[in-house]
Amino acid sequence: MSPSAAAVPKSGLSLQARLLATVLGLLGVVWLGVAVSTWMDTGHELDELLDAHLAQAAALLVTQRLDDLEGDNFPAPPTLHKYQTRVAIQVWHAGRLVVRSSNAPETALGMDDRPGLRTSLVQGETWRVLTTPGREADVVIHVGELESARHDILLASLRSIALPMLLAFPLLALGIWWAVRGAVMPLRRLGQAVADRRPESLEPLSVVSVPPEVAPLVDALNDLFERMTAMLASERRFTADAAHELRTPIAAIRMQAQVAQGASAEPERAQALAATLKGCDRAVRLVEQLLQLARLEGEAARGGQAGPGGDAGNGPCDLTAMARSLLADLEPLAHARGQSLVLQAPGPVSVPMPLALAQVLLRNLIDNALRYSPPGAQVQVRLQGQTSGRGATLVVEDSGPGLPPEALTRLGERFFRVLGTAQAGSGLGWSIVQRLVRLYRLNLTVDRSVALGGLRVTLVWSDASESAEA
Repeated sequence: MSPSAAAVPKSGLSLQARLLATVLGLLGVVWLGVAVSTWMDTGHELDELLDAHLAQAAALLVTQRLDDLEGDNFPAPPTLHKYQTRVAIQVWHAGRLVVRSSNAPETALGMDDRPGLRTSLVQGETWRVLTTPGREADVVIHVGELESARHDILLASLRSIALPMLLAFPLLALGIWWAVRGAVMPLRRLGQAVADRRPESLEPLSVVSVPPEVAPLVDALNDLFERMTAMLASERRFTADAAHELRTPIAAIRMQAQVAQGASAEPERAQALAATLKGCDRAVRLVEQLLQLARLEGEAARGGQAGPGGDAGNGPCDLTAMARSLLADLEPLAHARGQSLVLQAPGPVSVPMPLALAQVLLRNLIDNALRYSPPGAQVQVRLQGQTSGRGATLVVEDSGPGLPPEALTRLGERFFRVLGTAQAGSGLGWSIVQRLVRLYRLNLTVDRSVALGGLRVTLVWSDASESAEA
């Protein structure tokens, strides 16, 4: 397991389990809230209904005369409902209980004789009592009902509602599970598709039947695979280039070292050692160019963004100051061949490119011009543009033989060299130049110099804000 993988915390629940837990939890809370609300509303409505029944019974008693209620004139009513026995009637006259139902206690149901509804505790039982004055003076009527009867009625009513809800809950949970499972199935298929891929397989993932919510993830993965493919291809090219191009200078160095080892005369040994050093210099330059090209291709594969320690970025740098410093470094080399370097720059020209990459770009252009121009030739570097970098132009031209039209079209190919030149080279310099041109979106033109007769290379930064983007 890699350190990065080990550092990623893993949740104990899958996405499907979290969705199910969340949805069912919310459903349970809402269900409980509905049950409590139904309990309270049903209880209130039931109290209103049963209180109305007490008032109706009391109203019937109020219409009766006391003589009609006392003695044999008030027979016990027949039992017509199971809750009827829980309703009790008391008639008081002048503080004396004169009439009561068989289930009514002898203690007054009402706490006092004030009219109205109230709850009373009588002989350890809770009653809901309606008190009202009778038809005659000093007559008080109490009609009461046991609270336990009301609770039984409320529970029976809620049971008829809650039981179907409880039975429906598992079915609803099963339906939610099926829906959530179907919703996360594309993610499962995507994960399985990635898990089943071979390590060397970087083909894009299929976007067929991908939901819109998952499409950005698939696009990001495909973009990652594309960049990884480009980076791997860059590494393979670097390995192939190095193996191809280093074979010749290493073989030459070995041969010269063998000559120096077997030389008997000092001049012959000195000449062989000088050739060995020259071969080493060529190999060092070739390795530097290969590394520069591999770095640029790696940055292009990352989308033009600078990696850790990378040089890619937006700059800016002063092209004039950089060119003046670079020409001073190359002056001894040009002087040794009788060549001249000329810089024409009206003032500072800022371009949106890091200083290191701008030096690589200009050094390769000037080095090619010096290398392929004859002794006594002139190489001219001309800069134009504003300080902001908008419309900046770099022109490098020489008085060498130039290139035929068919060779111009092949500039930038790896290891392509024009036949008939006596100079050693690998053709990687132009590959580096063209990679920088693509990376920073420069406008490149290669043609024949009107003034000097040789090759002319023109680079234009058309817009500072656009050319800096890779």
